[in-house]
Formats: sequence, C-alpha cells, structure tokens
Amino acid sequence: MRELELKYGCNPNQKPSKIFMKEGELPVKVLNGRPGYINFLDALNSWQLVKELKQATGLPAAASFKHVSPAGAAVAVPMSETLKKIYFVDDLELSPIASAYAMARGADRMSSYGDWAALSDVCDAQTATLLKREVSDGIIAPGYTKEALEILKTKRKGSYNVVEIDPEYQPAPIEHKDVFGVTFEQGRNNFKIDESLLQNIVTKNQELSDAAKRDMMVALITLKYTQSNSVCYVKDGKTIGVGAGQQSRIHCTRLAGNKADTWWLRQNPKVLALSFVDGIRRPDRDNTIDVYISDEYDDVLRDGEWQQRFKTRPEPFTAEEKKEWLKKLSGVTLGSDAFFPFGDNIERAHKSGVQYVAQPGGSIRDDHVISTCDKYGMVMAFTGMRLFHH
Repeated sequence: MRELELKYGCNPNQKPSKIFMKEGELPVKVLNGRPGYINFLDALNSWQLVKELKQATGLPAAASFKHVSPAGAAVAVPMSETLKKIYFVDDLELSPIASAYAMARGADRMSSYGDWAALSDVCDAQTATLLKREVSDGIIAPGYTKEALEILKTKRKGSYNVVEIDPEYQPAPIEHKDVFGVTFEQGRNNFKIDESLLQNIVTKNQELSDAAKRDMMVALITLKYTQSNSVCYVKDGKTIGVGAGQQSRIHCTRLAGNKADTWWLRQNPKVLALSFVDGIRRPDRDNTIDVYISDEYDDVLRDGEWQQRFKTRPEPFTAEEKKEWLKKLSGVTLGSDAFFPFGDNIERAHKSGVQYVAQPGGSIRDDHVISTCDKYGMVMAFTGMRLFHH
C-alpha cells in the first residue's frame, strides 16, 4: 500500500488528508482503528526514538508521546516497589518491554493522558494489559503477539489504534515538508548518538559512571525527537521530566525540573499513603495527586468535590516538607538539545538533584556554565552536536 487516507489533518477543517510514499510501499500497517494525522506524526517520531534507544543501550525501550514530543521515555531497568506504586503497576507482572512503557508513561502521567505509545520490541500481553486500562490513543510496535492484539482490539470499544511498523525500514536520506506552499528540503538527522559523544568532559569532576553514560544516552536520544527548545532530566534509565517547545532555555529547564520534582514528590510517604474512594477513575486520581503535591492544595482543600475523592481527609503536604524531601533527590542527569547560555540553568538543575550534564557546548559563556557545574561538583560533557527538532 502506497497511501492511506486520513479523516482530517491537524484540525477537522484541514481536508483532504493522507500519508503516502512517493516511491515504494508504506512501512506501516494499521491493524486496528483509524489513526489520524497527529497520531502518525507521534507514531513515526516515537518509533525512531525507541529504535535508537534500543540500539544505543541494548535494552528494550518505550516512549509515551503527546503532540509530537515525548511525555516520557525509558529503557527496561529494574523497578523498585515504590516506583511500581507511583506508576500504579504493583498489581501486575511486567515483562521488560511492559516495564519500560510503565516507566515512560509514569514520568509525567498528566501529560501522558491520551498518549501515543511506542515500543522497540514486539508488544506482548503484559504490555497490552497495562495499556488497556490507561487512557491512550494508540500504539506503534514492530509486532504484536496474538494475545496482545486481541487485548488491544477490545480497547476503546474496539477503536483503539494499533500500528505495526517494518523494523527494517530505512527512509530516504533527504526529507521534505511544505510550509505555506513552500517546500523545505534537508538531509535527515542521521547523527548517531553513542558513548563516543561523552569523551569531552570539561568539568573538574571527571568521574562518569556507566549508569550515568546510559542516562546521558537516554536524555540525548529523547531530545533528538523533542520539539525544540528542549531539556530532559533522566534518572536510572528513564526520563523524569521533559521540557519541550519553549522559546527560552531557562524556561525549558524550569519546566522539566518542575516535572522531575513532581515525580520525586509522588514518592513521599504522605503521597503514597493517600487513600482514594473505591471506583475513582484513574485520570481523576492522577489529577488529584498532582493538585495535592502542588501549591494549590490549600485552596482546593476547601472544595467539597475534591474531598469526596478521598476515603479520609489527607493532611496537607507543607512547603517545608516538600523542600526537605526534594533535598534527597540526587544522581539525576540533565540533557539539553543546544548549549546552555547562562549558568542559571545549572543553578535550577541543581535544585532537582542533577549531578551529570550533557550538552553541545559552544556558548560564549561556557566558562560560566562550567564554573557553576564545578561549584556543585557536577560532571559535564560537551557533545559538540546540536539536536534541534522542528
């Protein structure tokens, strides 16, 4: 099949709409549902991300995409019991690829609501079972077991989007897109991200562990498929905060850092102890947790509708308690798709436990950024490669 008609483009008024190949066959098959224009943008970008993560780390990889940027990405590493609880998978037996998706989605559950899932490996029944109970628009993978496909076909009253991609497909080296009737042409970003990029360590601290190198790979490959400007925080093989599409890099760093802080705060005993009423919808529970952690909680606490979500009224999570808990977050890796122009980015990153930094370098203020890293004993590698994605 060389072309596939879509319902509409980015918006309902944008018709006609289709995906097609000028030469050869489409590398994707729709096994269920009717994916749309944005669905396929998410699918093709997220597939590239997980494929490259698998190639770089040798581990199964997964991503959770929304509006052509990852809400989260992860490789299959062991999960603690606490992480299983905050990802709401402590009642499931998970395969490596299912674990990777649980961690990718758990990075930012608010943003992953209605996501597009991507898997580097064949989707198995455990991953399908996990997906079935989450609010998700679709999935792309190189294959599906028979049981997994049967499970996914029951989701969303049978309309869940299931796409299979040819894992051997290689796109043309030159790509095009039209903007306002003008065709743009460029070479594909085939730049390979591997550990050879991390040799130029510019800080006084030169100790870069294997785990930190892996996390830098996760950060940089995630950034390669995140709308720029973009910054990514990673810990133990998984993103914990992604800041995408901001005009200012410090705003990216703050946005992603705030998400990383929320990820960590969710592991506080007070949050883990929240007791919800039976039958609460998963999105309502996630939203309530987010508000409980936020500075809005004291105001929302007065709202009876919110209180009805709890079996017992929870104690407030005070600003001082949050501050003390955040001090315990450490060993985080920070990646940036372009150079940090000022040391303020490093100052903000330090507040979220960042110890390792990977960025291209090349700012006229590199010396200031390096000295700020040195102040906190961080390790920073200059990769020399910008990773803008638009």
